[in-house]
This record gives sequence, C-alpha cells and structure tokens, in this order.
Amino acid sequence: MNMIAIEDNLLERFHRLALETHRPETDIVQEALSIYLNNDAQYVEVLRQRMEAADRGEFASDQQVENLFATLGD
Repeated sequence: MNMIAIEDNLLERFHRLALETHRPETDIVQEALSIYLNNDAQYVEVLRQRMEAADRGEFASDQQVENLFATLGD
C-alpha cells in the first residue's frame, strides 16, 4: 500500500465527491492521477519540442514578432 499526505480540505472534498457520486475512492484517485499525468506528459513533450527547435536556431524573426503584435493590437 502506498501512502501520501493530502491537505484536510482537499481530503474532505474528495470524500464528499465519492459519497455524492457513489463511486469508489480508488476509482476517483486513479482517474484523477491518470488525467493529471497525461496532461503533464503532453506539456513536457511540447516543452521538449520547443527546446529542440530553439537548439536548432528556429526562432521568430524580429519582423515576424512585429507582425504578430500588429495583428494582436496594442
């Protein structure tokens, strides 16, 4: 069995959700953790791709940046 520390307020909300939805607490934890890890993995992958592009020198030119700001407005 694994143990983690959870703030009292968060733990109370968690227990209430399980009761109100009639779902096992284990299912809620596994679903929430899976969603979080998938989202975090996607974020890390995007950062990795951007860092690789930067390492290759793939930056926006000054003119491209100016055009973007002109499009977005002040």
